[in-house]
Amino acid sequence: MTLTKAEVAAMAKVPAAAVAAGGLVGGYAVARWTRKRPLGGVALAAAGGVAAYEWNRQAGPRAAVALTTAYVAAFAGSHPLAKKVGAWPAVFTVAGTVAAASWAVTRRSA
Repeated sequence: MTLTKAEVAAMAKVPAAAVAAGGLVGGYAVARWTRKRPLGGVALAAAGGVAAYEWNRQAGPRAAVALTTAYVAAFAGSHPLAKKVGAWPAVFTVAGTVAAASWAVTRRSA
């Protein structure tokens, strides 16, 4: 899929931190409310792809790889964390952590 300049400009108006956090929260919400985990995975992956694109654009490929790794690790880490604090608190915790990391990295590069 090739994005037009207008699509890229529209995406740039939404901070990558918000996209990443929204992907983690939204992916879980979709999976939970539809009872279709693969559908939640699609939402998670789509938001992760958009966030990775923005991270690369704003901070370069090394930062994009590091933040994408953090995004995937947050998703994986939310599962054992949920056993200790509950599902929604775990999701919000990892989403906030990824958003903070994204903000810190992209703001430093800007």
